[in-house]
Amino acid sequence: MSVAPLKNDVFLRALMRQDVAYTPTWLMRQAGRYLPEYNATRARAGSFMGLAQNPDYACEVTLQPLERYPLDAAILFSDILTVPDAMGLGLSFAQGEGPRFAHPIRDENDVAKLAVPDMSKLQYVFDAVKVIRRELDGRVPLIGFAGSPFTVACYMVEGKGSDDYRLIKSMLYARPDLLHRILEINAQTTALYLNAQIDAGAQAVMIFDSWGGVLADGLFQQFSLAYTKKVVDMLTRDREGRRVPAIVFTKGGGQWLESIAGIGCDAVGLDWTVDLAAARRRVSDSVALQGNLDPIALFGGEAAIRAEARRVMDAFGPVGHGGHIFNLGHGISQFTPPEAVAALVDEVRTYSPKYHGSNT
Repeated sequence: MSVAPLKNDVFLRALMRQDVAYTPTWLMRQAGRYLPEYNATRARAGSFMGLAQNPDYACEVTLQPLERYPLDAAILFSDILTVPDAMGLGLSFAQGEGPRFAHPIRDENDVAKLAVPDMSKLQYVFDAVKVIRRELDGRVPLIGFAGSPFTVACYMVEGKGSDDYRLIKSMLYARPDLLHRILEINAQTTALYLNAQIDAGAQAVMIFDSWGGVLADGLFQQFSLAYTKKVVDMLTRDREGRRVPAIVFTKGGGQWLESIAGIGCDAVGLDWTVDLAAARRRVSDSVALQGNLDPIALFGGEAAIRAEARRVMDAFGPVGHGGHIFNLGHGISQFTPPEAVAALVDEVRTYSPKYHGSNT
């Protein structure tokens, strides 16, 4: 596939801790339910999976936030649970109830049947990447993504979202061998999946370890981080003549920042509970940092939004040889006023240059 040259590579260069003129911005779940145009497209698609499995619809919603805001990256519209769905677990999204699996993994027989799926079952994702790259026409880079092996395993074992993770933690303590088997299959699958996204045109990838932070110290390293590292180790890191950066985000993982930064990723995502200035000192600019505004700050009105954005940028400080990508500390709320995002993106773009280049 011939691709247009990249017109705005600030995001990619910031991930590699290279000089940029301002702090790039994108938002987790930036293509989503807070936008009325997203809801209109989803209504046409008929369901979430109808949206995700149609490359043209997936492209449409991926590009929608870029039409509204001067964001510095697009992120593929998909879901981390497409992977276990391809494994035969039967994913569905009930209205107002979130994802559910018809065939959760609960015992030794279930684990024995589990296998790395044929990537052709996820071809609709790779087709969407190709369509999005074509339609972006080099405007900004495209981020591909997947869930971490542990986070995906949480859904596979629980069968849906959970408040206490009782089922997967019970397996961890009672039958760690079964959980290790699930995690190994997930790691192999996730690496294949992300590399196929890169082959299709993704220019950076992100691993969402959304639930690693629910684990006890010691168990996080053994059951989450070790398998995320396996994925990172297997990633394609060069494509189209440039580095394909990898971002790892563990919600609730701030206490393990140094360990996460040490697994070979180019950037670490931080939630809003982390002291960004201290985090930068802890990693000594060995990786870029992404984050970390509280998503609920977007409900505080324009003055508060702008003040909080400045506070995050002030905490990171003069960029120098570091790298900062402005983002939320988790996904944007579906109830967020679209005009709040406009104020946020504008503030980062206008305020951040003071910390870059000759101004630092």
